[in-house]
This record gives sequence, structure tokens and C-alpha cells, in this order.
Amino acid sequence: MADAAPRLRELFEQVLGVPLPVGIRAWDGSQAGPPGAPVLVVRHRRALRRLLWKPGELGLARAWVAGDLDVEGDLYAALDLMAGLLWERDEDARTLAEALRDPGVRAAVRGLVRMAGPALPPAPPKEEVRRRRHLHTRRTDRRAISHHYDVGNDFYELVLGPSMVYSCAYWEAPEDQGGTLEDAQRDKLELVCRKLALRPGRRLLDVGCGWGSMAIHAAREHGVSVVGITLSQEQAAYARKRVADEGLTDRVEIRVQDYRDVTDGPYDAISSIGMAEHVGSERYLEYARTLHRLLTPGGRLLNHQIARRPQRDESAYDVDAFIDAYVFPDGELAPIGTTVSQLERAGFEVRDVESIREHYALTLRRWVANLEAGWERAVGLAGFGRARVWRLYMAASALSFEHNRIGVNQVLAVRTPESGRSGMPLRSRTWNV
Repeated sequence: MADAAPRLRELFEQVLGVPLPVGIRAWDGSQAGPPGAPVLVVRHRRALRRLLWKPGELGLARAWVAGDLDVEGDLYAALDLMAGLLWERDEDARTLAEALRDPGVRAAVRGLVRMAGPALPPAPPKEEVRRRRHLHTRRTDRRAISHHYDVGNDFYELVLGPSMVYSCAYWEAPEDQGGTLEDAQRDKLELVCRKLALRPGRRLLDVGCGWGSMAIHAAREHGVSVVGITLSQEQAAYARKRVADEGLTDRVEIRVQDYRDVTDGPYDAISSIGMAEHVGSERYLEYARTLHRLLTPGGRLLNHQIARRPQRDESAYDVDAFIDAYVFPDGELAPIGTTVSQLERAGFEVRDVESIREHYALTLRRWVANLEAGWERAVGLAGFGRARVWRLYMAASALSFEHNRIGVNQVLAVRTPESGRSGMPLRSRTWNV
């Protein structure tokens, strides 16, 4: 048989209708494509079978996670080139069904079938979660959180670094990117505390407390009493040990608890940092009303949440197939306008919205660098497939933030009492309160 790579490239370009911006290396060692470009390595014919049986993002993800498909060269550059191609096709709304009306495309697909070989499609990698309707019950939310966060605290220590904060960091001077990730995460936690006007004697609820970093910072630096809640048993155990090591057990309580089951309000402030993405669109108003109920009049909510761009037809929105199957099962993103509207419907007065989109791109690139620097240990801790999932999702997410395909916002809202006295300073953005 002739070299596989030139034929593969030709067939892919016929299906896609555009030139491939990356090179291709096939299982037989042959290579084709522009010199100097990143190379898409098709290690096994199984990769073709995965793509043919599940065209699109999920088939690509399965091939990547299994190691049947890889990238040689700059991963960011490869993803950027391919994402640009796929993004343009999404804008054109050229579906596979429409493409297959073209006789040339049908012939190219038949050619790929012949190259893939006469075998059944491989089973999905074991890291894949079976897709289901997003119910967001207490049970399904607990299972989804466990899939993502109960990977192993040692693995997260490797990726996140000493701060153990799994949300967007905040560089006080973004133009100076020489600061450490730990400095930037500390600055983010401090920013949240300033926005919430935390001071001794006040009571904070940290929803989705992770490994306890926000709770510890707020108690240690601002003297507040904190209840942190998570659905992850591993996170809770880790956070409790950190609290004990800091000597803060009299001021910080870590619970394994659903936000819907918290009944010991009122709280003076609530922080929800990187948690609301797990709530789901059908449950979001319930989430907002629950937090509103748990606050004392005049109490503040800081809701730190990833946002997607609005679509022309919002009813057509579907969750990202790769993220849903391998990263955040049942996670959903909403436009920032939708989030603000839901918080207002719940009774909140929204006082400030700050976009920190570029900060998340910087954060993710630091996490990817940590993962790559400790790659062998990461594979030993989480497994080959899971480590590949995290590398792909974090690198691709960094590019999505950089290109404004997704964003992240801190929304400060107040349970303003009937008197109308919000307790907010006249110039909020100083945060000197």
C-alpha cells in the first residue's frame, strides 16, 4: 500500500472542504503537510474508526484519550489551528449530513472507511462518562462532582501547585506576568474577601469550597467564621487537615453537603467560586434563591463563574461533548447576561460585574506547565488517559479564553433590605471597605 499520510490528508481535506493547516503522520511512519507546522500523529487505524463511528469532537476526544491520536510540536499552536478551522465551520453551520450530500465527500468517507479497516468501533476509553440527561438531582450532582474532583489530591497538588485553588487566579498587574501562580491565587482570594467586606465577627458560607483555600484565607486574614461545603469526600478530608494544620478549627468548618441542604443561615457573606457551572440551567434560579435566603439583609454574594458567548438561537445550545463526557459531567455554561438576570429574579441587587477572562488563560497555561513538568508522576497518579484528558482540556480552554469564546466573571450582588440601604460604598471598585 502507498504511504498512508498523503492519502489521509487528501481524504480529510475532501471531507472538510478546506486545506488542513497541520501536518499528518500516519501509523506507517509516512508524513504529509506544510513544513514547520505542528503534526497530527495518527498512531493507529483505530483513530479512524473512532472518528468514523462518532464524527466530530467526541470521536477526536476518544482517539486522543486512548493515545491513538497525538500532536507533535506545539500543542497550543495545533489546537489553535484546528479550532480556527472548526470554529469557522460551526459559524457556517455546515453539518456532516449536509456535507454528505456532496458526491465527493461521500467518496472521501468511503476512502477513509477502507483505510480504517474492517473492524468494529473500539470501545470508548474507560475515562468516559456515559452521557445522560442533565437532571441535577442531589445524587447526580454528587456523582458528577466525584468524577471530576475525586481523582486524587496528589494529582491536583501537582497541577494546581501549593495554593490548591482550582479557579481563575488574579494578577494584580496583568501586564507583568512574571509573578507566581501562588501569588496570583492569593491575590484572587484577597480580592474576593475585599468585595465581600469581610471583617472579624462576620460569618461566611463558601459554596463549593474545594480544598479549603478560600475558607482558610478568609478566616486567617480577615478573622471571619467560615462554613465551607463540598460534595467531594476527598476535598473535604484534605481541607479539614489543612484547617487543623493552620490552627483554625475554631473558625472553619468543612462539610460534605449540598447547597440545597444548608439550613443554618443567615450568613453575612457567601462566596461561590467556580461552583455555579455545576448547577445547571434548570436549577439555577433555585440556586440563586437558596443563596439569597441564606444571607442576612445587606449580606453580599460573590459569584465567580465561567460564561459562554450567547447564541443566535439559545434553544440550540448543547454542552460541549468532550467536556461533558470526560471533564465536567452535567456542567453547563450560560451567558453572563443570563446569570445576572437569574440573580436579579432571585431578589439580588447586582452591584458589580468584573470580567477577568484574560486571567484565566494565564492560569490555565500555568496549570498545563505544571502538568507537563510532572508528566510521568501525573500518569502514575491519575492514569494515562486521565492525564491526557486534563492536558487537552486545560490547553484548549486556555485558547478559548484567549479568543473570547468563553469568559469568566465575578458578579457581586447584595440582598438589599427594604430600606434600600445596600451598605455598599459609593465608589465600589476601590474595594477599600
